[in-house]
Amino acid sequence: MKVHFTKAIAALALATTIVSCAKKSDDPVAENPGNYILTVTPVASTAVADYLLTASNLETGTISTAGNGVEQDGTYRYYVTHNNKFFSMLYGQGNPGAVTTYSIQGGKLTKLSNFQTETVQAFAPVNNDILLTKLPRTINATGSTVATWYQVNTNSLLISGTGTLDALAPGNNGEIAHFSWLQQVGTKVYAPFFSIKNSSFATSYPDEAWIAVYSYPGMQLEKTIKDNRTSFIGRYFTNGLGVVENGDTYAFSSSVARDETKFTSTKPSAITRIKSGATEFDLTYFFNFETALPGYYITNWIYLGANNFVAQVQPIAAKGAYTAGIELAIVNVVDKTIKKVTGLPADVKSITTNNYTPKDGKTAYYGVNLTSGIGYIYKVDAASATAKQGLKVEGGTITAVQHLD
Repeated sequence: MKVHFTKAIAALALATTIVSCAKKSDDPVAENPGNYILTVTPVASTAVADYLLTASNLETGTISTAGNGVEQDGTYRYYVTHNNKFFSMLYGQGNPGAVTTYSIQGGKLTKLSNFQTETVQAFAPVNNDILLTKLPRTINATGSTVATWYQVNTNSLLISGTGTLDALAPGNNGEIAHFSWLQQVGTKVYAPFFSIKNSSFATSYPDEAWIAVYSYPGMQLEKTIKDNRTSFIGRYFTNGLGVVENGDTYAFSSSVARDETKFTSTKPSAITRIKSGATEFDLTYFFNFETALPGYYITNWIYLGANNFVAQVQPIAAKGAYTAGIELAIVNVVDKTIKKVTGLPADVKSITTNNYTPKDGKTAYYGVNLTSGIGYIYKVDAASATAKQGLKVEGGTITAVQHLD
């Protein structure tokens, strides 16, 4: 299963000044035909929509938004690739948003469907579906406090199911279980969550980690897996889980739980494990990230295969609840090793959190945006822990790197 995603919250933070004359059309333009898809936010003085660019090679050449690409409707988009289809979802900031689906034929994007769904805060492929969840941030004064889920079938390209979840039940502590992300593990859906009192995202439980386990497709809560060795798993709009080839599930914590004014967790940024077939944390395994890479914590990761992850890391001194690291490291979760990646430029402004790997255990491709306004795709090699500059991207900020067959 291949899944890639990008954060709407990252798009919200982008600075903008327009240089693109990209075309908006129902008939996608593909002056750079290929099976790689790059999403790029043009620089502009006001909020603008992403453009979808195609490329045949990520390691050489130059592409630009100028006169190229497929403009997306709406300002903020997030993306997921599943069942060899590319889903572009509008972040409606509380309002319903369009979901546009594409395939690639002959190196060109082909629109397959367009429909609406609610703005959601966590989503992931499960079986042949994309499961989406809309999550509350306040506790209802009367009645139940619920989250809503939707199943989008990737064959029919229609919403095939919907329902509600008790948002207070997973934590059972009087706070809302706000999912950081969703992950299929075997036949179940794992939903790691952070516990929140209200829309401030403050908690009275900063030193606990939880995963709600749901049946599928019925979405019945079966149990909550708990651990008090770390803070919550993942971050807002960030998948903190990774399933390796033998079925074991690894979880990272950034240790960014907070009250209304400051970080309050006393636990280190760390990686924990749930063994294949188990529904409890493996108490024999604990990987202290801050000890293995002194002065740093983990903010995101992507699984390459062969027990290797590429992690985005950030100095602890610059810790932020929504900060995505602009340095990279190779993490082997079995060997418990971390190697900083060399070869990235010194003037990095941002690194994409939605990235592509062929799952060969060796390589990944990241979008690296520089303070100059130019972006490049960098090829990351796990064995040497190096990054090599590749395709140059002009005219905007790279927000995602994906691939369709």
